[in-house]
Amino acid sequence: QVQLVESGGGLVQAGGSLRLSCAASGSIFSIDIMGWYRQAPGKQRELVAAITPNGRTNYADSVKGRFTISRDNAKNTVYLLMNSLKPEDTSVYYCNANIAGVTRMYYDYWGQGTQVTVSS
Repeated sequence: QVQLVESGGGLVQAGGSLRLSCAASGSIFSIDIMGWYRQAPGKQRELVAAITPNGRTNYADSVKGRFTISRDNAKNTVYLLMNSLKPEDTSVYYCNANIAGVTRMYYDYWGQGTQVTVSS
């Protein structure tokens, strides 16, 4: 059984910073791409940032230059450092990871979501 557990959300004023963490646990053989998505009320879930095992990153245009994704492969953990936060960044943020377990087959896993609220 594989789980993703997120932490680090909360309430912050515009211009402030937050760091999200997501740790994968369970019977893990290998982790491929890890990423963060977000979903605001009434909107579709969208990709915020993703990172490959060797550190190649991809960002949504709306967060480029403000957010930084990183990972610690030894800890099976991905981070999202969010700077210069704006009210429009308010969403539930979800961790996602492509993980191979004991079967050696890769599946997508999701965290439970963490609320980020940016006040103006």
